[in-house]
Amino acid sequence: MQAKDSNPPDGGYGWVVVVSAFMVMGLTVAVLKTFGLFFVEIQQHFDELASTTSWITSVTIAVFHLGAPVASSLCVQYTHRTVVITGGLLAFSGMALGFFGLNMVWMYATTGFLQGLGISFSWTPAISIVSHYFSKKRALANAIASAGECAFAFVFGPFFQWLISQYGWKGALLIIGGIQLNICVCGVLMRPLASSCLLETSHYGTETPPGNGASGRDKEDKSPIMHKTLNWMLVKRPEFVLYAIFGILAAMSFFVPPLFLVPLSYSLGIDESWTASLLSILAMVDFGGRLLCGWYANLHVTKTIHLLAMTITLISTSLMLLPLANNYLSLAIFTGFYGFFFGTTVAIHITVLADVVGMPEFDSALGLFMLIRSTGGFVGPPLAGLIVDMAGDYRASFYVAGATLVLSAGFLIILDLLQQRKKRGSKIRTKPEKSTLPYPSLHTLKHQTRRY
Repeated sequence: MQAKDSNPPDGGYGWVVVVSAFMVMGLTVAVLKTFGLFFVEIQQHFDELASTTSWITSVTIAVFHLGAPVASSLCVQYTHRTVVITGGLLAFSGMALGFFGLNMVWMYATTGFLQGLGISFSWTPAISIVSHYFSKKRALANAIASAGECAFAFVFGPFFQWLISQYGWKGALLIIGGIQLNICVCGVLMRPLASSCLLETSHYGTETPPGNGASGRDKEDKSPIMHKTLNWMLVKRPEFVLYAIFGILAAMSFFVPPLFLVPLSYSLGIDESWTASLLSILAMVDFGGRLLCGWYANLHVTKTIHLLAMTITLISTSLMLLPLANNYLSLAIFTGFYGFFFGTTVAIHITVLADVVGMPEFDSALGLFMLIRSTGGFVGPPLAGLIVDMAGDYRASFYVAGATLVLSAGFLIILDLLQQRKKRGSKIRTKPEKSTLPYPSLHTLKHQTRRY
């Protein structure tokens, strides 16, 4: 039984887990991506600056990342299923309490902190369990799961705009919170996989008792596992450090366009109904980019890190060009380019992390990576908001985001060069071992010659 479960199934019930993760992505990150529709409403309601209002999204992003190590630890102590259900309840609480809208600090604590913690406790286990269920098809499975945020964002854009117009921004928050309770249903479908426990225990030297049927699997899943849930020694590995720096810079930029795209369109005099369609366009091309890139990465034609560096460069170029738009058509075109290349990036960046650290360290690395990356997500939106307040133009935020992504691509190139140098070094070290083959000695050859 152990031999059978020691390898990821790469299919079967794994596809049910992928669909569940698809739904979780949509009910968490898609809500975060379309929260820009509430930006102007909340800013006008409390009469605050753009930098002050952007702290709501900033707190959400920061807690989303900071909660990842905690979520990873809880997945080990309990199960991925339990943590996802908890995340769904937290996300609902954040939106439901945000309905009261007492003041800006209240919004930071509810739609900021609680919503961010709910997203973290839902997203982290969902993406982690997909990686455990798949090995050869991991890139494709991650791409399909992550595409959930695009599919839902495509619908959420006009739907949230309609909710705001019908029930106001407070009523819309309450309804969205109720919708997020479906995360709990998705969590129930995430059946624990015995191979996850076997992989972790084999790596850390802890034996798991063999199971027999469904009851045996439950015992394996619930048995205490003593190992590191957050391996801080990873920060001593140059490859991980370089990828973490890339993550910080990328996080500073990724959440800026969805937040300021709606205010930018308003400043150009575009109607609200057309503005909501921009988010739908962004989600649609994002969806296509994820599936296409996931399929291409699964062919193993190009190294994933090369593919990631290429897509990051194309995203930065799109962001630099987007502020040149002066009407709806041009803004929709540049938004489409940005959304497509963003989708290709999201489809593979978790796969690259798994390639950098290896699957035995993946859970720990994912939590630590999210923790480190939180600094970028926390600083990015307020910094962009401050620049907007200083420049008096929403275009400035897109220029800053594009320039930051260019810098992040540089660290990917350095990481790839380091990996190539280490690979060449390992080949050189193995050459003497290959040359020391058991060739016959000169004495043996002479003895054999005499026999003939």
